Amino acid sequence: MSRKEMDARAREQLVHIAHGWYDQMRDGLVPFIRLPTRTKQNIEYNDESEVWTYGEKESMRSANSEKSAIHLLKMAYVIGFLKQQLAEGRSSTLRELYYISEGWKRAKFGAQDESNRLIEDLEILTDLQREAFHLRPEEDGAAIFGPLQIRESTQRGVREIHCQENVGEAGYPIPNNVDTLDFIDHDAKFVIAIETGGMYARLMENGFDEEYGAILVNLKGQPARSTRRVLRRLNEAMDLPVVVFTDGDPWSYRIYASVAYGSIKSAHMSERLATPQAQFIGVQPSDISDYNLPSDKLTEQDVAALKSELTDPRFATDYWREQINLQLEMKLKSEQQAFASRGLDFVTKEYLPNRLSEMGII
Repeated sequence: MSRKEMDARAREQLVHIAHGWYDQMRDGLVPFIRLPTRTKQNIEYNDESEVWTYGEKESMRSANSEKSAIHLLKMAYVIGFLKQQLAEGRSSTLRELYYISEGWKRAKFGAQDESNRLIEDLEILTDLQREAFHLRPEEDGAAIFGPLQIRESTQRGVREIHCQENVGEAGYPIPNNVDTLDFIDHDAKFVIAIETGGMYARLMENGFDEEYGAILVNLKGQPARSTRRVLRRLNEAMDLPVVVFTDGDPWSYRIYASVAYGSIKSAHMSERLATPQAQFIGVQPSDISDYNLPSDKLTEQDVAALKSELTDPRFATDYWREQINLQLEMKLKSEQQAFASRGLDFVTKEYLPNRLSEMGII
């Protein structure tokens, strides 16, 4: 689908919401919308797609109360703004949208969390990602480096890029709207998504991508939605295994979970953003003792997070229960860069090749 066609579809879907209100009023009904209840209790595992999505519980926003009527008013203003933005071929950030509402009188947002949540409502109602509305987050996507050739459609034309030969040391920056990319060709065997920029740079400098046919993806911490989307597409469209390499702490395990299974906040997009076949490669709690890695003591918050993960259905496997219980027993955590204590080449010459071999990827 061309950029022009995508924009036309987004405008049509947005206007369809307003048409629905018009039809409701014409039929003598108070305007309303229905949305899934966004709570942990309404998250269900989808056996077919292997991701976590919203269940059947719904809530209704109706203009028969002042609070809900103002919510629909704000939504109408946002729809009008986005429709105009699409028609003009412009874009804006989520933060800019919040400030733009300053001139909307009673439709003004009280906080950015409110405007962000309304955009999520529109994603659910239209079955489109916010990028289709030309809305960008403040943070940028991450970066790709490896044997991958892509075609990118931009407002200034179409260009083809090889993510090793035509990029600098930072790699190819992932755009906000990944659906403007076509993956043309690759010589890769797998994708490795890396939590920290330091480890991403280490793998590049050591030539890990060339030696093992790896596409490196820098997650930049908790990955942006565009990053998760590109991982999904590389796995799905290019049939490439995806492994996730993070620090060895509970917060990093949640980075893996967001890549593999999705999150509550974006459960309505799990089938587009999550990569259920993604595997965790490390740092494992067992690695801390196996490789005598430099480590830090778990904080009270770390311990609470690990115990919470033991009740999290996304971690309800023998592997995760064993690793988390081991970490609680050890009371230690470690970082990716801790492998440097065994030499700058250890992680690329020993640790990762051994783990990838164990996992059957190389």
